[in-house]
Order: sequence, then structure tokens, then C-alpha cells
Amino acid sequence: MARPIYVRFETPAEVADKALQLVQIAHETGKIRIGTNEVTKSSERSEAKLVVMAEDVDPAEILVHIPMLCEEKRIPYVYVPKKLRLGASAGLSKGSASVAVIEPGEAKALLEELAQAFASLKA
Repeated sequence: MARPIYVRFETPAEVADKALQLVQIAHETGKIRIGTNEVTKSSERSEAKLVVMAEDVDPAEILVHIPMLCEEKRIPYVYVPKKLRLGASAGLSKGSASVAVIEPGEAKALLEELAQAFASLKA
């Protein structure tokens, strides 16, 4: 299957797993925003520390603007393969197209590690 138009780089499986782990820890001990509308608002306000997007979103147009917005605001972002796993990590029983980590809680080190991984993936 071809990559969706909003996916700008290949995210290694270990980075995607760490992103899901970060979302789960931030959900439990910090603060996250769930859904593309909330991610857009928190990114525009520069509140987001990291944005996580699912690669299996349909229609893809839902997320097209997010990578450009993140780059404009200098917010790191990564992709995970499945929206159901992203939603589960965020505490939902259904999928989520995107999640913004506002406060990492007990996962500050993991957030910094993912920000460095983003920098090396983007380069």
C-alpha cells in the first residue's frame, strides 16, 4: 500500500512504539489532546510538545495540514501505523487520527528522546 500524502518520512517501529508509550504515560500522568481538531488548536497555540499521527487515516485529507503546521511551529511529530493503537494508548475504546502531547508527565525523558529521533528522521 502506498504511503498517505501527509506521511513525510518513514517512522521506524521502535520509534512508533515509544511514541505510543509516551502517549499512554502522558494520558495517565500528564496532559494530552485527542483528535485532529484539538491537535490543530494546540499546535496553533504552540502548546503541543509532540504530535503523533496515525498512518491509516481515511480520508487522508484529514491530516494533510498537520505536518506543515508542526514544521511552522517547530513541533516534533511522528507517525504510528494504526489509529486503533493510538486511540487505545490515549485511553479511548476507538481509534484516533492524531494526538498532541501537551504535558509529558512522567515521560519527559521519553519526550526528549522522541524529539531527537524526529530531528534525525527529518534530516
